[in-house]
Amino acid sequence: MTITDAAYAKINLALHVRRRREDGYHELETVFAFVNGGDRLTAHSAERDSLNTIGEFGGALDNPFNNIVMQALGALPRPDGLEVTLEKNLPVAAGLGGGSADAGAIFRMVEQSHGLPEDWQARAAKLGADVPACVESRTCLGRGTGTELEPADEAMANTPVLLVNPRTPLATGPVFKAWDGIDRGPLPDGDTLRIAVEGRNDLEAPAISLCPPIAGVLAALRGTSPFLARMSGSGATCFALYDSNFARDEAAARLAADHPDWWQMKGNLR
Repeated sequence: MTITDAAYAKINLALHVRRRREDGYHELETVFAFVNGGDRLTAHSAERDSLNTIGEFGGALDNPFNNIVMQALGALPRPDGLEVTLEKNLPVAAGLGGGSADAGAIFRMVEQSHGLPEDWQARAAKLGADVPACVESRTCLGRGTGTELEPADEAMANTPVLLVNPRTPLATGPVFKAWDGIDRGPLPDGDTLRIAVEGRNDLEAPAISLCPPIAGVLAALRGTSPFLARMSGSGATCFALYDSNFARDEAAARLAADHPDWWQMKGNLR
């Protein structure tokens, strides 16, 4: 049996950091959304679990046995193994939840073949704060460290989106460490569109301090007349949302011509 699934790119439409916790994590409020593109996983039944990585960014995963895909496989009880091929199309350490999305796809693939244990959410959360949301891969609100999920409306489904990364990896830990500790308030009330437009990403300033090219990406995106441009997660990827696929495609072509060294992906929100 062959199973395939997509690891959908995650973006944070808004990300409000409220406080540092004593356990070293941060209390936050966010709106997770997912793009209809990302990595691709294919799995076959096998005697034992294994992972092969291909794709543009496959070489960035230098230790497949320590990869979150293998950790996700190890977290789920099954009678047999899975031989997984991961086509890594998303940049690594990019604020897109790429590894978490890969793990989320594994959970869905195991669900197809064997079902998931009742405590799958807790097992997912142990792998990473974004993993439970990435298993669902639907727009939702995240609180706590991001693992306390609440359903959200589909006001932004099918919204055209352009993702751009300056091809500069940026680790999450240093960005959170550089946050100034100021609580700038909760997410706005209203539907996801209002929250996105009126919200913010509190990690944008600390990320830019560590990776100045992010500011250039945001300026370039805002110059293409989206109704929203913002950094995703802890960076360095930024996204822009448009009123039409045509406007998004025009922006993508313009940025590809002006900045051929930048990575980009076009899509629509799921």
